[in-house]
Amino acid sequence: MPILGLAPDRYPTRPAHFDIERVIRPNILALHPYRCARDDYSEGILLDANENALGHSIPLSTKLEPEIQSALSLDLHRYPSPTHDPIKARLAELRGLPGIDHVFLGVGSDEVIDLLIRVCVAPGTEKILITPPTYGMYSVCAQVNDVGVVKVPLVLNGDEGEGGEKGRFSVNVEEVKKAISADPSIKLVFLCSPGNPTGTLISLSSLRSILEYEDFKGIVVVDEAYIDFTTQENASAVSLLHEYSNLCVSQTLSKSFGLAAIRLGIAFAHPGLVQILMNTKAPYNVSAPTASLALSALTPAALDLMTSKISTLTKARGDLIRGLEELQPLGLGAVIGANDANFVVVPILEKSGSGKPDNVRAQKIYKTLAEQEGVVVRYRGGEPGCAGCVRITVGSDEEIKVLLTKMRELLQTL
Repeated sequence: MPILGLAPDRYPTRPAHFDIERVIRPNILALHPYRCARDDYSEGILLDANENALGHSIPLSTKLEPEIQSALSLDLHRYPSPTHDPIKARLAELRGLPGIDHVFLGVGSDEVIDLLIRVCVAPGTEKILITPPTYGMYSVCAQVNDVGVVKVPLVLNGDEGEGGEKGRFSVNVEEVKKAISADPSIKLVFLCSPGNPTGTLISLSSLRSILEYEDFKGIVVVDEAYIDFTTQENASAVSLLHEYSNLCVSQTLSKSFGLAAIRLGIAFAHPGLVQILMNTKAPYNVSAPTASLALSALTPAALDLMTSKISTLTKARGDLIRGLEELQPLGLGAVIGANDANFVVVPILEKSGSGKPDNVRAQKIYKTLAEQEGVVVRYRGGEPGCAGCVRITVGSDEEIKVLLTKMRELLQTL
């Protein structure tokens, strides 16, 4: 059955063992999407969508925050575009893709994750594969959708993985392949690169190995929420979309763009999968205020400022790591992971000097920092390979100084 809304010749069949029509659930493939008013016309005297013709009811005289005042200049009484093609065009150009048919927009990356599971994985019978420690929403969305989860841990001990990856938190490619071969019901493989909470990139060679594995008939989803913070060149899996139809790369405006509050996530994929996601999403999932801010964030001047801020944060990341190294004599371990994101992960050790990670001590320091010192980090000691660890976001220079001072005080007393 062809994909509704897309000519068959618009989606390639690479690699040869992949057929997107066999990946998508039959009921989704047959779905006739809801056709909303703005799919047809968006200009003129609009009497087609039962909108409030008199506009919003927020008094202009009301004392409001400047950003709210700005939003009121938009046509808030009208439904927004269901496609937001200008945003897609700028994103496609930014990431080096042929056009807007390779771009899907969602309410944060979480909508992308949930939609992919809903369109590809049958409830109760099929599964996704994840590589812990990893982003928790993959499992949450799977449970919400009554989908099974197969777990293949990352390499946790720092040795070379059997599939050619090296170092702690690399993907064990051969174990992923074994799990796929053992369970044909696996439809999606979620890989986080750079990882959360690991901060470690997945090599493109490892991704190629999984994408080309003939036993896997599903889609590899690479979550690149933190990709702009890596200093490695040509690190993004988006470059592989020119070769592989069985790949989807998710990104976001929350991290490097500094727009977490507007909730805009992105999926870069081949047109067939993008069309399926468009057919399935809610009609007006991305709001007009979100779209307006996103478009502003993708102008040349805004992109230059983003690049400058990334450079500043990358330098601050190095300063933070060096500051944490100075605390090691007080019972702090070395930073783990490859540090390709805007955070670092560091283990808190037993005070006895044994060198072993200490979850109890880590929780005490984490809670004391937050509740008594006003410095909030994230406890991650329950994740595989992260015993005793806290995750620290790279802050401003002043925030890093405060954190290091408070950490020193607590490591001396707790």
